[in-house]
Amino acid sequence: YKGADGKVYQTSDFVPYTIFSLWDTYRAVHPLYTLIDTRNADYVNSLLAIYDQQKSLPIWHLAANETSCMVGVHSIPVIVDACLKGFSGIDVERAYQAVKSIREMNDNGLDFVRNQEYIPADKISWSVARALEYAIDDYAVAQLAKHLGKEDDYQLFMKRSKYYAHYFDSDSGFMRGKLADGSWRLPFDPSHSLHMEDDYVEGNAWQYTWLVPHDPQGLVKLFGGKKQFVEKLDSLFIVSSELNEGASIDITGMIGQYAHGNEPSHHVAYLYNYAGQPHKTQKRLHEIMTTLYTDKPDGLCGNEDCGQMSAWYVFSAMGIYPVNPASGIYVFGKPMINKAILKTGDNPFIIEAHNLNENNIYIQSVKLNGRNYNKLYITHQDITQGGHLEFEMGSE
Repeated sequence: YKGADGKVYQTSDFVPYTIFSLWDTYRAVHPLYTLIDTRNADYVNSLLAIYDQQKSLPIWHLAANETSCMVGVHSIPVIVDACLKGFSGIDVERAYQAVKSIREMNDNGLDFVRNQEYIPADKISWSVARALEYAIDDYAVAQLAKHLGKEDDYQLFMKRSKYYAHYFDSDSGFMRGKLADGSWRLPFDPSHSLHMEDDYVEGNAWQYTWLVPHDPQGLVKLFGGKKQFVEKLDSLFIVSSELNEGASIDITGMIGQYAHGNEPSHHVAYLYNYAGQPHKTQKRLHEIMTTLYTDKPDGLCGNEDCGQMSAWYVFSAMGIYPVNPASGIYVFGKPMINKAILKTGDNPFIIEAHNLNENNIYIQSVKLNGRNYNKLYITHQDITQGGHLEFEMGSE
């Protein structure tokens, strides 16, 4: 096969793959693969081979070419997630040496992350979007460092994973572009977007303010507590959906300023769980699944992006979702199907929703293997061991 350096390679160790739309697919597609696909080691080894060949981590790999499309270095959470979930055939130490290389990268604002903790909006385009995505990557590196007993690296990358806080303006309650002198970029309109030309990528401040899936509790604290967090999150879904002329055409699937048609919003409805109001998560998920997905030719409200729009639905219809895609945790949402069977390992994992209909959209109780279950999530280990998860649904 043709490698990322243009040379021809032969391998019997793994099957090489390409077309990794990682900015999209790290969120739900690859976590779904860890449950339903047997080729995860091949995917990860493909990413590691690309790293060896092009001397940098893959960002958006297309037919032996690095397109560097979009922001973040999201081969990292894909590699880390597979390592932490224990897939055989992956050299975990080799994987770690690859993912930790983000610390030495200089492109696209990463030199600013290393040297001054934030990316100045007047120096680098898309500064907020880049930085929030890098923080997610850094969190993933930290988790693999912890797994391997590399405490110093763990502390370093956990510190970097919290740099998202530099962009939060407590006065306005939004993530904003910060200039080199430390001041906020002006003028500021949270609904404003200019495709390819502002501090966000295919979005605006309304959508990007929530892009902290690796530390929702930290984001709640930035808002001043659960009450303020929920009030702001409520407003996201009810403010005007109007966008300015020249706004990114990728901002679609609107409910207020929530934009389901683009990936940075895909975890947002689940965030109510972290503020003690899971019923609001369930209400919004029901609305999204019943109004923004259909079986018609235009049944997706945004670009499918190599499976992300559909993977979101597959997870959400089962009633679970990987809010933090490198955590091994699936957060409860609102099931749309009566029964799903996941064939992982030796024993199947069965998910059932009892008394489910168009009116009964709220989870009343949960049982795991016949016993009452009070958590708002289930782990990957729970699923792969096999078992029976039951949701009892009701109308309020």
